Amino acid sequence: MSNVAVVFWSGTGNTEAMADLIAQGASAKGAKVSIIQASDFGADKLDGYDAIAFGCPAMGDEELEDTEFLPMYDEVEPLLGDRKVVLFGSYDWNDGEWMELWEQRAESAGVNVVDSLIAKDYPDDEASAECMRVGALLV
Repeated sequence: MSNVAVVFWSGTGNTEAMADLIAQGASAKGAKVSIIQASDFGADKLDGYDAIAFGCPAMGDEELEDTEFLPMYDEVEPLLGDRKVVLFGSYDWNDGEWMELWEQRAESAGVNVVDSLIAKDYPDDEASAECMRVGALLV
């Protein structure tokens, strides 16, 4: 059985809703899933997971949240090895450039990004189905 972590930061609940759906998608494929707030995750927890979904909404000028999420991600990114990783998050305005920048950063660091997804505001039916799909990719 795969152990999957869904690690996220959410300011309005939109990214949290995506985290729940991604967890459901992984669980439906038989994974044991833990949903974890970014502030409760770090390098010391990595060994317990085969795959990880990281979620963070677009903040400010298309950036990752920098008080809880980014410090955690900075710590774990170089230690992810060949684990399957999904990047996800929500946005309210602009066009999702923060995700493109995050993907580029992760791939440059050698992270095994199997997919990413964004949702405008709260995940609608299409985004919800995509969350379930990428959750299944982690198994």
